[in-house]
Amino acid sequence: MASQSASRRSFQTQQQVRFGHVDPAGIAYYPRIFDYIHEAFEELWDVHVGERYYHLLGERRIGFPLVHSEVDFSSPLRFGDRPIVTVTCFHLGRSSLGLRYRYDLAGTACVEARMTTVCVQLDTLQSLTIPENWRVRFAQILETQGSQEAPA
Repeated sequence: MASQSASRRSFQTQQQVRFGHVDPAGIAYYPRIFDYIHEAFEELWDVHVGERYYHLLGERRIGFPLVHSEVDFSSPLRFGDRPIVTVTCFHLGRSSLGLRYRYDLAGTACVEARMTTVCVQLDTLQSLTIPENWRVRFAQILETQGSQEAPA
């Protein structure tokens, strides 16, 4: 399940917490959250942007390595949970991309993450201008002023 909403300016998908993802306390082991976020990132590329991230890395040799992350945990994710993940863009720079991921269960926020990546040529790790066709797609999920904290 993946969708977009013009009125909400976001991309949504759903993920599942599996048995192997939980710790002895029965909650999603926190490093798994970073895996979930990256899975949502790849889904965003495939469904919303229209490019398979796998091809972006392997064939085009372009990547978006993580340069900054902030993650807040407000309610645990447990085995069997199927959170809805809402992705918005909080920053669209020349080469940098800031995405917000919000994980919700039945209307309760569980996790909110802000991830900043930079578009690079993988062989040299030199930053690249985000191509216009991708920029247009990320602009479609750009947070409106006042909807979320927007960095300079």
